[in-house]
Amino acid sequence: MNSVPNEVRVWVNGTLIGPDTPSIAAVDHGVTVGDGVFETCKIVDGQPFAVSRHLLRMDRSLAGLGLDGVDHDLIREGIDAVLGAGPSWPFGRLRWTVTGGLGPLGSDRHVSALTHIVTASPALRPPPTVSIATVPWVRNERSATAGLKTTSYAENVVALAAAQRSGANEAIFANSRGELCEGTGSNIFVVMDGQVLTPPLDSGCLAGISRELVLEWGREAGLPVHERAVPLEVLATCDEVFLTSSLKDVRPVTAADGREIPVGPLTTRLAEVWEQRSLEGMDP
Repeated sequence: MNSVPNEVRVWVNGTLIGPDTPSIAAVDHGVTVGDGVFETCKIVDGQPFAVSRHLLRMDRSLAGLGLDGVDHDLIREGIDAVLGAGPSWPFGRLRWTVTGGLGPLGSDRHVSALTHIVTASPALRPPPTVSIATVPWVRNERSATAGLKTTSYAENVVALAAAQRSGANEAIFANSRGELCEGTGSNIFVVMDGQVLTPPLDSGCLAGISRELVLEWGREAGLPVHERAVPLEVLATCDEVFLTSSLKDVRPVTAADGREIPVGPLTTRLAEVWEQRSLEGMDP
């Protein structure tokens, strides 16, 4: 079994600790039943991107789980601690997690202080293009946790492993209505008839921060970017596809279920807009 790399920096409830140091209780509800939420953002030259937007989304996820809101200043304290604990990295991953704290072994909750965890590590930059594969499982757009970024990610682990076995980099889900929904860790956009389309939030997809910025920045640039429900089968006929995520930014898809897809003009233009706008500041 591989050990945790030394490059991972960890802060738990106000204290920097070693990556292998025991730090939360075995009966933490985040461990026993996945009762928690998390956020991930990229680190560029030692600085995290879009922290404020991620904190606001965490508030929405916590409210959706019925948990108390988190102290943003406390999370920022943890972020500063892990980023300041050593040399800065050219590129990395920052993650913070908040769980329901101590709880029973079942789904009931105890009244407990929340657990706060912030981690950071260097990361490889994503490849310039990606391939995707659809999977037979679906997102339930009517789930109690639809659209929330919870720590219950086993479904994504299974789906991504299946996609990787087929030679793809990312798995793509439909929802229970047969509509295109999202990837395991990314939102998806398709181009059809000169229009850039991404599933609306009522599809059950996560309200991705990069998705949000592409919609904002694309529209401000005068590009035809829309939220619209489309069937999963659109991947067999659409003109262009790209993914967005906190580490991928705007990432062209060059193959979907084995079908080759060119990197088209709208994907290229939106990637350029992303590059230009993201240089304006690290907390847009």
